[in-house]
Amino acid sequence: MTTPSHPSRSDTPTKGAFPSWSAPAGEIVGRRDGAVLRAGGIRYARAARFAPPVAEAPVERIDATGPSPACPQPRVEFLEEVLGLVPGELPFDEDCLRLSVTVPADLGGDETLPVMVMIHGGSYVSGAGDLEIYDPAVLVVEQRVVVVRVTYRLGLLGYLGDGATRPANLGLLDQIEALRWVRANIAAFGGDPSEVTLFGQSAGGDAIAHLMIAEGADGLFRRAIIQSPPIGVMPGRSAMTDAMMRVAQSLTIETDIDDVLSAQPSVEPSIARHGIAAGMPFGVQYGHHPLPAEEDLDAAWREAAQRVDVLIGSTDREASLFLGKALGDRALSPWLAPFVQRVGQALTDRIYGNGILDFAERHHRAGGRGQRYLITWGVSGNPYAGAHTIELPLLQGRLETWWGADLIEGVDPDDFERSGRRLRQVFADFARTGDVGVISEPGLIEVRELPSR
Repeated sequence: MTTPSHPSRSDTPTKGAFPSWSAPAGEIVGRRDGAVLRAGGIRYARAARFAPPVAEAPVERIDATGPSPACPQPRVEFLEEVLGLVPGELPFDEDCLRLSVTVPADLGGDETLPVMVMIHGGSYVSGAGDLEIYDPAVLVVEQRVVVVRVTYRLGLLGYLGDGATRPANLGLLDQIEALRWVRANIAAFGGDPSEVTLFGQSAGGDAIAHLMIAEGADGLFRRAIIQSPPIGVMPGRSAMTDAMMRVAQSLTIETDIDDVLSAQPSVEPSIARHGIAAGMPFGVQYGHHPLPAEEDLDAAWREAAQRVDVLIGSTDREASLFLGKALGDRALSPWLAPFVQRVGQALTDRIYGNGILDFAERHHRAGGRGQRYLITWGVSGNPYAGAHTIELPLLQGRLETWWGADLIEGVDPDDFERSGRRLRQVFADFARTGDVGVISEPGLIEVRELPSR
């Protein structure tokens, strides 16, 4: 991999309440928050609706004292309850191509840290980089890394186009522009642009897997932590996407954003007609810039294997998130338990496990470095133990942030702290070295060398 050239830090950022960094993008003014310094809401690109992003030109001064806004999105009340999200926590704005940077407040002027860039999940229709549940302060201070959180376009605004009248993969193109910004500017924050690791869960993990093979992303990152990517629902989606696009054609750049959001559910197809893929209808589109055609995917990932170290994996009961939603406490009923377990395992394997195994084996056969993990943590007696998203509270955020979330109801604070510290160490060690070896810690995480079937 070619190491990008980058500017050196000219000085140590101001240590007062409003630290500043001299970067190619401009003089970035952030804020102090206890043991970390934050620079938020930094615009990395601009984009008209349904148009590709255009990199933000350098300016004299950037006010980075607030968070990035979220891409406009419909409410997902189930996720609000499970993850403890606060409705309206972040303002909505189509001008959402922003990122945030968090660094240790005691970073020395001659210290250079590995960089971890988070791509948030949410089925490509919900979420935002600067949600409180993704607060990286503990990870940054404890593991001495620089963390960048990226916000990008979602749903109809970011992941539905025919490639002719409307570009496809706009959200993915947004992420590439964000990574270009990181390469050009992160040295000013004490980050090493040649040691960039992407990490993201669910749709975020899926995006990272596809950034490995996206035109224009080569050389922008060295390692990838791919968490619970829904690989099993990604192939064979073109007919479904074409049908969605026909319904969405009436939405234009003049359509009021509230009308766009109101129309999104009507664009989404039914599972009865399009199968399990309709459970996550928005996503990347193959054969449209910057991705290869579907029949060329294997070759593209094989070619990328030697450029990017990979840590890929899942939780042991991914589907219990969705079964818990459908069944609630009944999911724990003794007479339902065998059925729930069988269905849950089948769905976990179909959507996540089998595709992850195939991805890991292909990466190894092509000469790539990496490991595969399985997270087994959860709260005993909670229907979401081991579920999809279960690692998020451990990796980012604080216990007080997650305290009201159904996902960890009944958690032991000591176990939360102990397990979180260990998982953060594993992920940060991978960002530092690309190799965490074999780990066996029942009740938290298993890590195996590739191949791992």
